[in-house]
Amino acid sequence: MSSYLTVFTASLLALFPIVNPVGALAAFAGLTGDYAPSELRRQGLHTGLDVGIILTAFAILGSLILNVFGLNLQAIQIAGGFVVANSGLGMLNPKSQLTQEEHDHAKSKRDISFTPMALPLIAGPGAIGEVIGLSARYPSIEGRVGIIAAVILLAAIIAALLMWATPVVDRLGPTGIGALVRVIGFLILCIGVELMIHGITTLRL
Repeated sequence: MSSYLTVFTASLLALFPIVNPVGALAAFAGLTGDYAPSELRRQGLHTGLDVGIILTAFAILGSLILNVFGLNLQAIQIAGGFVVANSGLGMLNPKSQLTQEEHDHAKSKRDISFTPMALPLIAGPGAIGEVIGLSARYPSIEGRVGIIAAVILLAAIIAALLMWATPVVDRLGPTGIGALVRVIGFLILCIGVELMIHGITTLRL
């Protein structure tokens, strides 16, 4: 049980800042401004479900993916660290994660749950890389269960935020959301640097 709790806690702490629920909430509010409350809640629920499915799939198939492509954990940690650190830098210097064409397409869609919300805004390359790294670091059944449990909890938190906390965005305003996103961005940058350092120091040449 202690091993399961250790993996669960480590996975939760590693993934929470990367999936960035606050940034996801801000993006979701921008894309659903003209949605009826019932449709907004439906989209929020489906987004959470899609995030859970995507990350759970990579948690289960993580070791297989590494074996198929001949990769080791250190390579995933270093590459994932670059991706995560780049995401953090992008949040410290905010700019749209979507191109103008992608944003216009998203605005014209009625179902934004899978794309662009779940993929790539929430369960993007950084989160996927981190899940694969965690599954390689904790390959036991108990470890996988801990990772998947953390993913499910995060998916539920994201769904609840998107379904019920969207009005908070209006109260905080762009300045408040921007400040929160920058704080989280700094934490993500630190996580990315730590991943790279850990991967380099454990690399067997």
